[in-house]
Amino acid sequence: MTAPRITVNGTETPISPAAPHTTVLDFLRERGLTGTKEGCAEGECGACAVLVARPGANEPTDWVAVNACLLPAAALDGQEVVTSEGLATAGAAGSPGTLHPVQEEMAVRGGSQCGYCTPGFVCSMAAEFYRPDRCAHADPAEGTDPAESADPEHGPNGFDLHALSGNLCRCTGYRPIRDAAFAVGAPADEDPLAQRREQSPPVPVATEYVRDGSAFLRRNTLGETLRLLRERPDAVVVAGSTDWGVEVNIRARRADCVIAVDRLDELRELRVGSDSVEIGAALTLTEIERRLDGQVPLLAQLFPQFASRLIRNGATLGGNLGTGSPIGDSPPVLLALEASVVLADADGERTVPLADYFTGYRQSVRRPGELIRAVRVPLPLSPVVAFHKIAKRRFDDISSVAVAFALDVEDGIVRKARIGLGGVAATPIRALSTEEALEGRAWTAETVDAAARVLRAEGTPLNDQRASAAYRSAMLGQSLLKLYAQTTEAVSS
Repeated sequence: MTAPRITVNGTETPISPAAPHTTVLDFLRERGLTGTKEGCAEGECGACAVLVARPGANEPTDWVAVNACLLPAAALDGQEVVTSEGLATAGAAGSPGTLHPVQEEMAVRGGSQCGYCTPGFVCSMAAEFYRPDRCAHADPAEGTDPAESADPEHGPNGFDLHALSGNLCRCTGYRPIRDAAFAVGAPADEDPLAQRREQSPPVPVATEYVRDGSAFLRRNTLGETLRLLRERPDAVVVAGSTDWGVEVNIRARRADCVIAVDRLDELRELRVGSDSVEIGAALTLTEIERRLDGQVPLLAQLFPQFASRLIRNGATLGGNLGTGSPIGDSPPVLLALEASVVLADADGERTVPLADYFTGYRQSVRRPGELIRAVRVPLPLSPVVAFHKIAKRRFDDISSVAVAFALDVEDGIVRKARIGLGGVAATPIRALSTEEALEGRAWTAETVDAAARVLRAEGTPLNDQRASAAYRSAMLGQSLLKLYAQTTEAVSS
């Protein structure tokens, strides 16, 4: 193994002497690239966003924006990173001091005041600027505000505003930033970062970075990784580090050994078969969303509400289930889908229904030395689905309550009901009593009203800073009434 290095703005840079827990943010700033800022240190504000070259969906390589405050620098061993400083050079085709097209639009449209958040906005905007399938569509009528169009979250240039959902600005206001996003054109033919998409991404490399008694390790294959886990069952396993990075920054946690699984081919497969959809545990949520392209409608409803694009570019289903958090957004959806987890260790694999996976607060049946290889969703899918996330912000927030529904309604009768709940108990749970109150009964207002009363009592809602127990109970019942209203509207229309 060679000494760990990261290619930063075209220059290979050794990771040493950084400690294994050093974040990409600190690694860059210590090398004078101070455009990358720390705002929150937990992936909320996006001031630290940078671009990373990753395997593409429509081109060999995609430029993906990630939170530099969460990723360990060692996790990017052998990979390519572009910061806001590197964008200026790249966008000007090698002319330092000339603004990148995204930076130019932010400047001329007044998208920056204090400027603290601007480099992060620019990097997130650049990732969308370089998205290969971004397509312009008909301009809105003259004098029409794009925000008042039929699709206010996409500009006439195809820019998806969800690309900026993880970036916060406290002084400029979002109108000029949105205007800049909707004004960028297509990359020029000579743009080196656009040309870079046509080449293969960096090949994952094995990493063994040990310093001051701590180690960051990556193996080339799943078998090698599982054998390493058997030797080091106490190791912290990371993929996107969107959870572990917060522990490192906010709670000052350190690990003697961190094992990365994010680039393992065996954990990055997605298969759609005749009887199931199998999703690799290390695929990012963005990758899953784009590769499934709506084939699992309940997951398609989940993705836009799961944190921000910056987080979804790193977060994985394996990580979301592995933490065992009762407020993770994916478990309620996967419970409603009757998903199973495929657990692997050095001796083989076993499949566990997700309904049997959680055993207590942040506890599961996963044994030392085991990791989640894949999530398996059985087919066919129920046709009536919905994911309701109750939170204080529309996007990029922790759920107070999360409810996922998957129902089969035939000839006006509920033949099957599966309901997953998050935020109302020590673990994500199935609403078994409510499912029983629905199945075999007519899908009518009377049935739904009675079942909603049952749903209000599911779980053991708590009073905390996000919501009161009474509010949570009320929202549970209201979510079923909302589903019925939406379903009735869909049928009548």
